[in-house]
Amino acid sequence: MEVPGLTEHAVVIAGGGPTGLMLAGELALAGVDVAIVERRTSQDVAGTRAGGLHSRTLEVLDQRGIVERFLAEGRPAPATGFAGVRLDLSGLPTRHPYLLGLRQKPIERILAGWVEELGVPIQRGTEVTAFTQDPAGIDIQLSDATTIRAAYLVGCDGGRSFVRKAAGIAFPGTEPTTSSIIAEGELTTDPPEWGIRRDGLGVHALGRVEYAVRDGEIVYADHGPVGVMVTEPTVGGATEPTLDDLRAALIAVYGTDYGIHSPTSITRFTDAARQAADYRKGRVLLAGDAAHIHPPDGGQGLQTGLQDAVDLGWKLAQVVKGTSPDTLLDSYHAERHPVAARVLRHALAAVALRREDDRTTALRDTMAELLEMDEPRRRFAATLAGLDIRYDLGDGHPLLGRRMPDLDLETTRGPMRVFTLLHGARPVLLDFGAAGGGGIDIAAWADRVQLVHATFAGAWELPALGAVAPPAAVLVRPDGYVAWVGDGVQSELTEALTTWFGEGSDGRHE
Repeated sequence: MEVPGLTEHAVVIAGGGPTGLMLAGELALAGVDVAIVERRTSQDVAGTRAGGLHSRTLEVLDQRGIVERFLAEGRPAPATGFAGVRLDLSGLPTRHPYLLGLRQKPIERILAGWVEELGVPIQRGTEVTAFTQDPAGIDIQLSDATTIRAAYLVGCDGGRSFVRKAAGIAFPGTEPTTSSIIAEGELTTDPPEWGIRRDGLGVHALGRVEYAVRDGEIVYADHGPVGVMVTEPTVGGATEPTLDDLRAALIAVYGTDYGIHSPTSITRFTDAARQAADYRKGRVLLAGDAAHIHPPDGGQGLQTGLQDAVDLGWKLAQVVKGTSPDTLLDSYHAERHPVAARVLRHALAAVALRREDDRTTALRDTMAELLEMDEPRRRFAATLAGLDIRYDLGDGHPLLGRRMPDLDLETTRGPMRVFTLLHGARPVLLDFGAAGGGGIDIAAWADRVQLVHATFAGAWELPALGAVAPPAAVLVRPDGYVAWVGDGVQSELTEALTTWFGEGSDGRHE
């Protein structure tokens, strides 16, 4: 019997920010029926917290063939920073050895355009108000009195996630000791000086929204809207701040509010750091800020969310399509929870190091001396850029569990980059000569895994590790991470294929 107001989708995503959009794109590439529920009525109403894309995030976008859209609008800077230390990114082994300056609004707009091309519906002006799981699916009630039946619900609905709370997932962590307001608006009077200011209260910034990067330095436009970040004298409340709150904070720091008016966005962040105890509870999953919040130091929040989505997307798609058992989803928490935990640790360390007292200054100066040394600088720069992430897939070749380098390959199809092979979000087995020894057979997985015979003459280099021995064959997951490395006949290959991509079409497994 048809139920009035009931629609059905395989996956519903609560939240149409960067993480939700990226996840929707991943699922759509895999042919999964996915829909987004977003409380904002327009994508133009975007936050201002994120201000850039790091190297690994750019690689992820490159893997899907859309990175050029972001490069066309962003401004590359060859360095990032930690605790006041400039970390040069230019020597990292990646095609994107830089931080791309680009605000959240255009990031969302570009992602939304990609998702629209993939045919994903976005139901705007409504949000999830309740849901009920059963063995066969999940019923999701929306604020417009409609209901959606789905196989899975993914909460990408931010740090105050309703989905996380309603699912009963704990969110342990540290309480805030400081808060800041971040906003965009117009000033009646320009400040005498733009840029970052540090004092006993905290870190503050005033700058035109439009800017360019020249010789590694930010140069602001001389007109247009202004971006503001100001630390509040006392920790703000849990609700979103008002224009009066912003004015009061500016006066406390600068002695004037510069006549700020016509804000297009105002939000508050604190130095609280929390992480969901579980990224999955039955048919409910979490990604992005719904799974982890932390201070914005280092600009890791958006990066971690987008990479959550790319880890989860192909796994959820295989479960929905029946290719893999739902136990595959347990690997999402196993892989991404440690990554976010490390991000939280670094963000809290950065907050501690930016305090303005004699002891912290001494510690910060000592850290600066260490990070100016070549080896610590390279290692920590790779960490902040997201290039040294390794998932624990067991012992073996240094490539196992790490990102696959974007090599320029010679293949039977002609010259081709590794990332080009991942544009469709399909796994690929790269055979660099193992088949010549009689070892590669993926016929039972030919419908879902690409087999590419290739050669590569250059050196294999991994961030923070340097050169590694060239493998004879590599199994690359849709998210760009290496699931198996082999030489000649490898009995583990069938096990790896089954673990990550389901049983072969002939039922073959170890």
